[in-house]
Amino acid sequence: MPVFDNVQAVLFDLDGTLIDSAPDLGAAVDKMRTDRGMDAFPLDTYRHMAGAGARGMLGIAFGMTPDHPEFAAYKEEFFVNYENCMTERTFAFEGVPELIAQLQAMGLPWGVVTNKSMRFAGPLTRGMPLFASAGTVVGGDTTPHAKPHPAPLLEAARQLGVAPQRCVYVGDDERDVVAGLAAKMRTVAATYGYLGKAANTQQWGADAEIQHPFALMDLLKPT
Repeated sequence: MPVFDNVQAVLFDLDGTLIDSAPDLGAAVDKMRTDRGMDAFPLDTYRHMAGAGARGMLGIAFGMTPDHPEFAAYKEEFFVNYENCMTERTFAFEGVPELIAQLQAMGLPWGVVTNKSMRFAGPLTRGMPLFASAGTVVGGDTTPHAKPHPAPLLEAARQLGVAPQRCVYVGDDERDVVAGLAAKMRTVAATYGYLGKAANTQQWGADAEIQHPFALMDLLKPT
């Protein structure tokens, strides 16, 4: 297992990496089904697409793709439902609070880089005590480009005042690794989130993989 030396900051993806938001995302879209007199789906029906946002949720609930003429209206309805429940059932993955506490004890700044728009990422992170010590929260619309473009990661490093080469980025999707590598950061694939069985993380090209959040500590060798 590699050990990253001279680490000065750690950045994380949000959904599927730090928090399990699938219950609230699933509830938001399933309410759309029941409001229309349709049967409710169990959470497990939605979980594997929780990282794909409205596209994934509406695809599961209604078989709807973005080229559907009603997609925009359905998406906004989903967004409003989600805004009304986004912290009711969402929780940090086991080991994440301990990991964040350890980073703080080591004096390592940390932050979030997510493709979630700040419409949701802002209120969600402000509403969960876990994020009180985060040095930055960069959303999918903070810069002109979302991941897999490196711009959001570079912006987070800029806000923390740390060179990208001194940052580690942890995420549960291939686009996280692609963005991290493009930003010249060390990359870690989190395999405990929403990954389906078909995902082959070894093909992503990450510098390391972790099967549990706190396992990240085995990779860090700060300055």
